[in-house]
Amino acid sequence: MLAVERRKKIMDLLYENQSVAVPDLSRLFNITEETVRRDLAKLEKEGLLRRTYGGAVLSEGLHLELPISIREVTNKESKELMGRAAAGLVEDGDTIIMDSSTTVLQMARFLKDKKRLTVITNGLKIASELAPYENISVISTGGMLRSSSLSFVGHSAERAISNYNADIFFMSCKGVSLDRFVTESNEFEAELKKIMIKAAQRVVLLADHTKLDKVSFATICSIKDIDVFITDETLPKEWETFMRDNDIELLYTLKNDAANDYNQNKTDLNVD
Repeated sequence: MLAVERRKKIMDLLYENQSVAVPDLSRLFNITEETVRRDLAKLEKEGLLRRTYGGAVLSEGLHLELPISIREVTNKESKELMGRAAAGLVEDGDTIIMDSSTTVLQMARFLKDKKRLTVITNGLKIASELAPYENISVISTGGMLRSSSLSFVGHSAERAISNYNADIFFMSCKGVSLDRFVTESNEFEAELKKIMIKAAQRVVLLADHTKLDKVSFATICSIKDIDVFITDETLPKEWETFMRDNDIELLYTLKNDAANDYNQNKTDLNVD
């Protein structure tokens, strides 16, 4: 395994478990503990983690934004399931907006059979993924390209979005909490998403369980501005109650008993 691949895996483990131990990483990768420490030192220098005695913990800075290469492989199975569910909300002939998040990127592969679809996005990788399909018209916002996320932001991107009207906006975020709204680590991304929300008739938020009760730097919107919330694990009861009281459709994507029970109850009660 190349060093860069190993460091990506270390960040994946950190994102899942919040901490890692040097001996465990040494055994996992079959490398010396000194090599592990060098990997951790490099990742700390990049601001992605904080070294501790015997290991490291994930950096908790409000501005923290993992590189897209790491985010693409983090919680990938959950993102694929959420992406499939999100694509199921799209009808032939729709005009949709997709943000640049790696979660929404997973949705792109499930759109390829849609007909007469128009996709507006600030995500370079999403535009590239959908560009080969003649049944999908892709509109890129253009603007200032952020290397860490391969996304276009800034005034040019904001003006581009303001020229369009869409059926649905699909977005993810860095954090979502009942008392502190939906948040993002970068203010340029947050400002663009605010305009995307205004341009769409419906807003769909895809957020896995690691985003819950987390607060990042810049506020995007209130949870009450969301029409559909897609997540990968059963939410606490107070979250479900909040969603129901505010007419937010809740979709679970993991095939666990609690999620099946919840979705079955919605069907039995004919809840939209």
